[in-house]
Amino acid sequence: MDTGTLCLLFILLAFQLPLSFSFLPGNETDRLSLLAIKDQIEHDPFGRLKSWNGSSHFCHWHGVTCGRRHQRVVELNLTAWELAGRLAPDIGNMSFLRVINLQNNSFSDRIPPELGLLYRLQTLRLFIGEIPVNVSRCSNLQELNVGNNNLTGKLPVELGFLSNLRELVIQDNHLFGVIPSSLANISFLEDIYGDLNNFQGDIPERFGHLRSLKLFALGGNNLSGSIPTSMYNLSSLTAIDVLLNRLRGSLPHNLGETLPNLVYLGLGENQFTGLIPSSLSNVSNLGSLDLSGNNFTGMMPTFGRQRSLYRLIVNRNNLGNGQDDDLNFLVSLANNTALEVLVISENNFGGIMPKIVGNFSAKLRDMIFYGNQIRGIIPIEIGNLISLQDLGLDENHLTGSIPSSIGKLENLYRLELTGNELSGSIPSAVGNITSLNKLYLGRNKLQGSIPSSLGDCRHLVILNLAENKLSGPIPKVVFGISSLLALGLSDNEFEGSLPSEVGKLEMLGGLFVSDNRLSGEIPETLGNCKSLEELDLGGNFFLGKIPESLGSLTAVHYLVLSHNNFTGQIPEFMRHLRLLEVLDLSFNDLEGEVPVLGVFQNATAVSLVGNQKLCGGIPQLNLSRCTSGKSKSSSKVKLATAIACGLLGLIFTISFAIFCWFRKRKTLADSRFSVKIPFPQVTYQDLVKATAGFSGNNLIGAGSFGTVYKGILEQDQAVVAVKVLNLLNKGASKSFMVECEALKNIRHRNLVKVVTACSSIDFQGNDFKALVYEYMVNGSLEQYLHSNDNTIGTHGPRSLNLIQRLSILIDVASALDYLHHQCETPIVHCDLKPSNVMLDTDMTARVGDFGLARFLHDTSSQVTLNSNQSSIGGIKGTIGYIAPEYGMLSQVTTYGDVYSYGIMLLELFTGKKPTDTMFNEEQNLHNFVKMALPDHVTEIVDPEILEEGRGPSVNATASRSNNVGNHRIVECLIAILEIGLTCSAEIPAERMNISNVTVQLQKSRDILLRTGVRRRR
Repeated sequence: MDTGTLCLLFILLAFQLPLSFSFLPGNETDRLSLLAIKDQIEHDPFGRLKSWNGSSHFCHWHGVTCGRRHQRVVELNLTAWELAGRLAPDIGNMSFLRVINLQNNSFSDRIPPELGLLYRLQTLRLFIGEIPVNVSRCSNLQELNVGNNNLTGKLPVELGFLSNLRELVIQDNHLFGVIPSSLANISFLEDIYGDLNNFQGDIPERFGHLRSLKLFALGGNNLSGSIPTSMYNLSSLTAIDVLLNRLRGSLPHNLGETLPNLVYLGLGENQFTGLIPSSLSNVSNLGSLDLSGNNFTGMMPTFGRQRSLYRLIVNRNNLGNGQDDDLNFLVSLANNTALEVLVISENNFGGIMPKIVGNFSAKLRDMIFYGNQIRGIIPIEIGNLISLQDLGLDENHLTGSIPSSIGKLENLYRLELTGNELSGSIPSAVGNITSLNKLYLGRNKLQGSIPSSLGDCRHLVILNLAENKLSGPIPKVVFGISSLLALGLSDNEFEGSLPSEVGKLEMLGGLFVSDNRLSGEIPETLGNCKSLEELDLGGNFFLGKIPESLGSLTAVHYLVLSHNNFTGQIPEFMRHLRLLEVLDLSFNDLEGEVPVLGVFQNATAVSLVGNQKLCGGIPQLNLSRCTSGKSKSSSKVKLATAIACGLLGLIFTISFAIFCWFRKRKTLADSRFSVKIPFPQVTYQDLVKATAGFSGNNLIGAGSFGTVYKGILEQDQAVVAVKVLNLLNKGASKSFMVECEALKNIRHRNLVKVVTACSSIDFQGNDFKALVYEYMVNGSLEQYLHSNDNTIGTHGPRSLNLIQRLSILIDVASALDYLHHQCETPIVHCDLKPSNVMLDTDMTARVGDFGLARFLHDTSSQVTLNSNQSSIGGIKGTIGYIAPEYGMLSQVTTYGDVYSYGIMLLELFTGKKPTDTMFNEEQNLHNFVKMALPDHVTEIVDPEILEEGRGPSVNATASRSNNVGNHRIVECLIAILEIGLTCSAEIPAERMNISNVTVQLQKSRDILLRTGVRRRR
């Protein structure tokens, strides 16, 4: 090398100009490693890997950062590129890597053990498979972030060798086993995020040695035992989150002194006992305190020093003694300007509702006091809480009138005052709360008429004014609130007719006006309420014939017309209401022959007493036989009807044969996999805008054939869930067609609604298919059962009480009954499981994901399939929920769905997945429950369910014996689990008909409600 060249080289080095060292071995290794990674990527939706080519130096490739001096790769950041494929082991050859961030992609297989060669690595954020033991060789690793993914297996003991680790993020995975005590060896460890896994056993005692620990989060696991005493001495701790475990023990009295830096303390949904330490008053920086769902007793400490406290949740404990001083702690919150959530429901708090609540923070959104023994009036100062969205004062002993100042709460979403002793009239100022969604004023002593201003609450979904002393006619403006889903006016003194405007409530699911003084005929327009499932008009003075228009109420399953003055015969349409399960026509003046089909086949489902002129029916009804004259007349009518039906049937058969012939010819001419999208379509660009470019921040789920994003459609600002099909996966296109075909003609309140669809090409010219569903605010049943969603709701962590679980099962059964028996072509879902059951705003269950659905063209046999669909070979389903006969290549039947339903029922009430590690070839969920019934039922049910049978979880007066309620609850649990066992029987013919399942579960729910078990928030 000559002198001039050397001088130039030194000048470049002096100014630290970037040189191309591609001729050096290390640089070539990095380049080849990156190309090897690219080669293993099968799907690059944004085309970002196109820059990884020979036209530029690899340090300029997207997602690659190099060191300035040595031009070696120091950071690889492919976050949210939505890549699919394998992660090449060559990544372990880039020895200068310090940061790897591969989150929000879809890598398969496993984490390459070659990562253990990266001894300079400081930050690791990725996911797939299990955490490899070799990661422990990355001795400089400071951040290990593999959270919010699908990791399985146990946490390697060898992680304890990562002596420089400061942050361990493993939350929201499927990790199991015990937490290794070796983690206590990492003296620099500051943050442990381990929420939402399946860790078991105790928290290691040695964790008290982690002197640098600031954040400790292991909520949503199955941890038992107690928090090690030594951990209460870790003064560095700022956050403790162990929500939703099975931890027990009491809190040390000096907790606030040993943990002075606490900002967040979450101990909810465990089994802690004893007093809440008064020393918590000394923790000046405390921002969130959640002690819900435990067994804490005694008085609440004051919180006068906690100016940053924004969230205080202590519901479902045994706090307070029913004394006047129980609510003194509320006074200490008056000067708190940060408070947003205050939930003290379902305790024993007594005393008078203090006026001081009017001085609470202007930021307060949720104030929930229900289920206590609070007395006095609702202070007018409550109108000062202008940010309030949820106000729950129900099930207390409040008196006086509802203050008109409540109309100032213009942001109020839910107002619940049920079960008090309130009197006076409903203030017209309620109409000022135009944002109101749910209004519960039942079981009080309210008088007067319904104010017409209530019609201004255009967003009302539930209006419950039952069991008061309200009078006058029902205002027509009430029936102008088109958003209403449930209207409860029973047990009042309303008079006049039922306005014909009731027909405007096309979305109404429940109408209850029983035990009033209503008269006249039932308006024909009531038949327009086609969504009605429950209708109770009993105990009034209605007269005339039962209108034929009620035959349009095809969704109704509960119909009560008793104790009125109806005349004429029982309408023929009643036997054709396929979903009808309870029919009460008692104490009217009906006459003629009782039908013997439909609901009339079940004597326990029908009540006809008090109608002296009725005859016939099934023997179990014990009615007199109809006279011969009537029988002959009836026979003639039946014969004429049969002849007419026969002619119509012949015409239909010929027409159908011709139609099928033309359709077959068209089908043969079309492509086998073509499909006409039966929904209004949106463009690919529309969905890109709606989901912010399918951002990882909007990702809400993933399945066998694609991913689901939350989005907002630009056209009408509707919040939706967008299911994007991964067309590289085998069967994804067929799944899209099947789901379109299955959903185009079915409508039921318990099925997820499809808003629109997209079959187009993306910006790279690739095929693109997506389905757009109505967004379900409360996510899936899977998230509630197994805590895969870390959302902390308005009333604390997500959980399900006994009535909610039962209602969800009834909803799902209703959906299956509709699919199996009400559709023109019966549909078998083929993949029923908790993750495919979604929950809407009111916790109504909706079945979704019809990508594996099958059609049965022969309704009589329920087993014959369409061509090309006769084998189970095309069905994947989900292990644990697939019917055993499918494993022997049996044909698809509705009994397969019933089996999946039975397993889901057992899972819902035991809290155990069918794939739980405790089950093996000898033991499964079905046998686990079967062996425990009936004597050991309380040992296998989810512990949270048993809380329904004691303390404030039971809505009973002090005089009622909880022992009686507990006994009935246990009896109902046995009956429910036996239904699950019957549904999940190994032999299909032994399984219960889904229609009977619905009836039996509703009976259990009625018994529980009469016992006093109530819906808990």
